[in-house]
Amino acid sequence: MNYFLTYTVYVLILSVLMGVSSWKLFKKMGYSPLFAFIPFYNYFIILKETKHPKWWAILSYLPIVGPIMMSVFHLYLVKKFGKTLFKDQILTVILPFIYMAVINYSKDVELEDENANDLFLTDEEKNDKKKDTFVGSITFAVVFATIIHVFVTQPFGIPTGSMERTLLVGDFLFVNKWSYGYRLPMRPVAIPFLQGTIMDTGQKGNPKDDPKSYVDGIKLPYTRILQFNKPQKNDVVVFNYPQDSVHTAIDRKDPYVKRCVATAGDTFEMRAGRLFVNGKPEVVLGDQEVQHRYIVTTDAQLDIPTLYKAYGFLPVQEFQQDNGGFIYGFQGLTDKTAKEIKELPHVLDMKEEVSAKGEAAVYYRDEAKTKVDTTQSIFPINKPWNQDWYGPLRIPKKGDVVAINQETLPTYQWIISEYEHNSLEKKNGKIFINGKEATQYTIQQDYYMMVGDNRDASLDARFFGFVPEENIVGKPMFTWMSLQGAFADSSSTYQAPFKIRWERMFKATNTGEANKTSYWWIAAMILILFFGWEYFVKLFRKKKTEDD
Repeated sequence: MNYFLTYTVYVLILSVLMGVSSWKLFKKMGYSPLFAFIPFYNYFIILKETKHPKWWAILSYLPIVGPIMMSVFHLYLVKKFGKTLFKDQILTVILPFIYMAVINYSKDVELEDENANDLFLTDEEKNDKKKDTFVGSITFAVVFATIIHVFVTQPFGIPTGSMERTLLVGDFLFVNKWSYGYRLPMRPVAIPFLQGTIMDTGQKGNPKDDPKSYVDGIKLPYTRILQFNKPQKNDVVVFNYPQDSVHTAIDRKDPYVKRCVATAGDTFEMRAGRLFVNGKPEVVLGDQEVQHRYIVTTDAQLDIPTLYKAYGFLPVQEFQQDNGGFIYGFQGLTDKTAKEIKELPHVLDMKEEVSAKGEAAVYYRDEAKTKVDTTQSIFPINKPWNQDWYGPLRIPKKGDVVAINQETLPTYQWIISEYEHNSLEKKNGKIFINGKEATQYTIQQDYYMMVGDNRDASLDARFFGFVPEENIVGKPMFTWMSLQGAFADSSSTYQAPFKIRWERMFKATNTGEANKTSYWWIAAMILILFFGWEYFVKLFRKKKTEDD
């Protein structure tokens, strides 16, 4: 069943529940009971009768926003019939169609004249009553922000250093959800602003036992509309982590941000830590800096905080030796920074850390080595590859016909079973797809290779494999806030001191330019006007009154 047909079924079910639980109330308001069953129009009537903006009715069935709006409209309806106590409001929100049915089928329910007590209100109370049209300004703010969050742009924070120095730890971005076509929400009933879980209530750091922020049973299929562009090589892209085992909903999987280094049909390869696409070295943009991991041996402790002041935060692991010297593992040093650190006093030796060619990076969850840790192992696990020597690997393209056998299955099994939703079985040395023996498979969508700019400190597609097109969220637009020290780095002995990086605020993120202009002062002016508008209007009116 496609997205819009499934959506229509949900709307019709909700409309039937609305009609069954409120048709008598509509009749008492002077309307045909059948109007209670008509989608959108039923809420239009409620808004009309309760003197609220009637255009709000179009929000009643929107994904995520709709449940909030319907609760508000239900409150308006029961209030119309005198149910104004706190318990009435709670029951209406928690058990909407059940409690409204109780009111609907009760014998003594009557319309309440909302203007009956207006004669006893002061002018100030009357003005307050006129302003209280949306069950409080907080509800309006939440609804407005939810609409922007769900349908336009989404905030996103950078908690790790995988994209240093293009995106820094503590950068907060806005992501354009329309960059590659808008992916319609797949879990329409959810708590606004929360991605996958509500809070960490179970085992610390284990999201599998945490309460979900969405109703998984109410689902819509993957659909993308108005897709005029697809991710291109060198785009910085936000996507949902493909191998997230906690959340079955694609749009609820953890969001990641990496650089798209290879698109469908390209061949990706790493040679001694250097990236190649289609046999050619990668194109390095102006805002990228090639970085590598270095091991530094010293005869005394280095002054790491002073290095932070000179180069910014450099994640580093410090180990003291028995002879009084130290060993440092620096993540993400550029060639220039590495050269300068090598010339520091007390540095005895410095070398780039590169894994040996042919050394497979496979890790296990148990000592018996029977359970592979796929999150830490190189993809696919049957290849003698590691993060420095990888490939060549061709990125699957829609329409590709690939051979399926024991050798190729680790490369394509996630595509077949998880991303393209087929049943996959291995029996007696043979492979079965949807119950039929298979020796080949036709790829149903495009895939991408997403890799971090900080190659030696990035959990990326070399570990979790291809990123399906359906997992693409959008493209970061700009950095709206940048806080050094906002996130602790568990892999570093030292932490970055806290500071606001004003120079990074309100800079575009996807231009590829080395020196991007910051427009934070324009944003500050807009915020001052937005929040101070009412003050300026009152000040102007006061001055005009005094002049008169």
